Amino acid sequence: MAVALKAGPGAGFMEWTYLVFSRLNSRYEQGTAESILSWAIDTFGTGLAIGTSFGASGLVLMDMALKIQPDVDIFYIDTGYFFPETQTLVERIQDHYQRNLRRILPEQTVAQQAEEYGPALYQRDPDLCCQLRKVMPLRVALQDSTAWATAIRRDQTKTRSSTPAITWNERHNVVKISPLIHWREDEIWQYVHSHKLPYNQLHDQGFPSIGCAPCTRPVRPGEELRAGRWQGKSKIECGLHVDLVSA
Repeated sequence: MAVALKAGPGAGFMEWTYLVFSRLNSRYEQGTAESILSWAIDTFGTGLAIGTSFGASGLVLMDMALKIQPDVDIFYIDTGYFFPETQTLVERIQDHYQRNLRRILPEQTVAQQAEEYGPALYQRDPDLCCQLRKVMPLRVALQDSTAWATAIRRDQTKTRSSTPAITWNERHNVVKISPLIHWREDEIWQYVHSHKLPYNQLHDQGFPSIGCAPCTRPVRPGEELRAGRWQGKSKIECGLHVDLVSA
């Protein structure tokens, strides 16, 4: 990473990290998504992992990255609770790009989890369910990576409104990169349609944000884009991007 710093001999790692990413964000805060992705691919090479959950933003990020580097590592976490439409989309995406994506599975199947924790854990303790089926698998997905690119955007929820373009993720010890922070929902869909990307048909049925089938409903007019997730719960994030939420 070609960033020159003048940290004194007593500067700790977190101080150094803060300086590095403050300067990187000053440089790329107004950069295009393509320029941020190009920097990430050039800087981290095979150490860059791009995560997708096959939402519209994830499709845009994936398409941009593959245009820059067709062999870039792209992974997804199969929670075992995909909508049938999401599973179909996975197959369509792999056919569209003529390549496989890296599939990450939780340690337990849905049936094994139910045997240990009881059925419908997502209703009784959605935080634990997400921990087992998303957060822990993400650790596996990133264990050999030095950087992680995500498709989160500032307009999605209030908790994401100050997301930096580039930051250090202490939980996974990787550089976390969010090239689409400035994009709006209409810009995402303009890209999807103009590039003729396959997308989840649930988007046409009132689902702007699609997660696990038991925990996702259509969004009502005037609601936030992610308001259909974990209905009836105070939960607003699955935990993958918990660094964006105040403790």
